[in-house]
Amino acid sequence: MQHRPVKLACRGVWKIYGPDPARLLAGGARPDLATIRASHHVGAVRDATLDVGEGEIFVIMGLSGSGKSTLVRCLSRLVEPTAGEILFDGRDLLKASRAEMIAIRRHKMGMVFQHFALLPHLTVLENVAFPLEVQGVARPTREARAREVIALVGLEGREGHYPRQLSGGQQQRVGIARSLAVEPELWFLDEPFSALDPLIRREMQDEFLRVQRLLKKTIVFITHDFDEAIRLADRIAIMKDGALIQIATPEELVLSPADDYVADFTRHVARAKVVTLGRIMTPGPAAEVAGALPAHARVEAVADRIEGSPLPHAVIDEAGRVIGHVGARAVIDVLIGRRIG
Repeated sequence: MQHRPVKLACRGVWKIYGPDPARLLAGGARPDLATIRASHHVGAVRDATLDVGEGEIFVIMGLSGSGKSTLVRCLSRLVEPTAGEILFDGRDLLKASRAEMIAIRRHKMGMVFQHFALLPHLTVLENVAFPLEVQGVARPTREARAREVIALVGLEGREGHYPRQLSGGQQQRVGIARSLAVEPELWFLDEPFSALDPLIRREMQDEFLRVQRLLKKTIVFITHDFDEAIRLADRIAIMKDGALIQIATPEELVLSPADDYVADFTRHVARAKVVTLGRIMTPGPAAEVAGALPAHARVEAVADRIEGSPLPHAVIDEAGRVIGHVGARAVIDVLIGRRIG
């Protein structure tokens, strides 16, 4: 993945619940899980450090109770961290006043949660325009902006509908449109599709990726579904007991898990879904090729094309330069589970 400027970062963030969390962290202490539990505290987030690049889809995963939702709420200061730094464009949000944080959330952050939380007495147009109304934006301006994002998420023509007149997928689109109305620089999504039926969920993932290709937002996305994560993520962070266990691309997580916990998460993932051509290519140009494919393309997406050709395909980088070539044998090795060099 190409280098991206850091948009959001956290450094040594803790969220400990209990009678005296500050005592546990006094003097820069970094208590382990056993120490936290023995003192009758809960380590919801423990010493979390991460960077989210500008325009990146950064997915946080973990089992229920792993701390992923708490961490995201710490990043937006909806939950107050016990210790650490949270840097948004280099500014430590923990030093911002309550009024400053409200302004930052209203103008620079978008949030979408599992429960749509639409206002039932407002139309689609009014729901989407509501955050702008809170900002004091004049009605003609906010409604014009709302119509733009309603069209963006594919709901044009339903501006006058009420939530009860929409399907679950349509309601979630309204929630997404509402969060985009303020043109956020940073977008938080906490299991936004988990309440949807599988087919609608897949459609919403497609819609989400389409919108992201257009807008290139910086996104922190929570899910417990690894298939969803590998479909959407540039990078994935795996959490356990409040701690970040591994941060890596989907490909790296599957091929080089940091420990048995991460390996269990990825054990049943078909490697063709995550392995890229850049990983399996032979470096350098081939004498003759059938065509060119990007290095970031995943094997699953291009296997038929490569297998069906008697000639290898050139593999190109983001600048269009040929960096290698790949043929049917390399693709078949991935599909049948043969070891990748």
